[in-house]
Amino acid sequence: MTGGVGFIGSHTVEALLEHGYAVRILDSLQLRVHPKGVPPWVSREAELILGDVSDRSALERALSDCRYVMHLAAYQDYLPDFSRFVHTNTESTALLFELIVSDSARYPVEKIVVASSQAVAGEGEYRCGRDETVFHPDPRPIEQLRRGDWDVRCPECGEPLEPLLINEATCNNPHTAYGVSKYATELLAFRLGARYGIRTAAMRYTYVQGPRNSFYNAYSGIARRFAMRIRAGLPPVCYEDGQQRRDYVNVADVARANVLALENSAADGMAYNVGGGRAVTVLEFARLMLKAAGSDMEPLVPGEFRLGDTRHTVSDISRMRTLGWEPTIPVEQNVRDYLEWLDTQSPTAEYLAEAERVMVESGVVQRVTSR
Repeated sequence: MTGGVGFIGSHTVEALLEHGYAVRILDSLQLRVHPKGVPPWVSREAELILGDVSDRSALERALSDCRYVMHLAAYQDYLPDFSRFVHTNTESTALLFELIVSDSARYPVEKIVVASSQAVAGEGEYRCGRDETVFHPDPRPIEQLRRGDWDVRCPECGEPLEPLLINEATCNNPHTAYGVSKYATELLAFRLGARYGIRTAAMRYTYVQGPRNSFYNAYSGIARRFAMRIRAGLPPVCYEDGQQRRDYVNVADVARANVLALENSAADGMAYNVGGGRAVTVLEFARLMLKAAGSDMEPLVPGEFRLGDTRHTVSDISRMRTLGWEPTIPVEQNVRDYLEWLDTQSPTAEYLAEAERVMVESGVVQRVTSR
């Protein structure tokens, strides 16, 4: 298991242990995510090797005598660390196959499950209401966002397009370096796996939530941002107009999906959306969290936007359902779980302020300049 100390990885480790697997973890303890070293939730039943997944010697030690690989290690952020996305996410996947092919006796791997992302889909799929034409649009122009025009518009008639569910067969149009690195990871896994007889599956996670979602780094998502502001007595800030539709899934459901894809031969050679099966707007999510926190504050919508964000991204999870999987934990429980976990930790407003400062100074978060 690469990345087994992290958010999704640590929950997947526990699921694998419950299924009777012997687990070895390779994790670099990335400073931005684990500034205090090995967190207390790492199971003593799993062997832990400290090292970078893109380091050949570290991967050799971790991979020795393994039959199955959960390749969940990843670098993810909104910062413009473009080369690092490719280095950590994509090159490590190529190295993984390189080692297995070079010495199948030492590395007798039968199957690999790789962590992918909804980011592979880019803006997803939309339909024009005038003539039913389906589009896979490019990112909204920054000039449009600076005007506060948030809709994805038809390139032919200029009217707002209707968002459709993202499906794995047609939605492969990543817009960010992170999304490109994940799509490249999928392609490497499927192409090399088919060529060398190594079974593979790719898991396209949506917005994963739950305990252990790091509060140290700016990337860690909407639950972290909103919860830390609320606990600091500040209202949650919604980018754009707060009407963006999202697809939230609990990390426990994701861990189950990972194990199911590993054990089910029907998953071989396939990419799977792993989502919550329900569209929730950002404003609705903010109000759910405020309610769960017992707060009477209202969300702020100050006319800010984040570069690289999609407008509406909700995944079609019917392919994952064919494996017998179903999301079981609703977004309301996600919110409660995260708030309860956060209250057992020791975050401070300093982490919140630093993350917000970095996002603004790097030009990731910008404001509407004209209407």
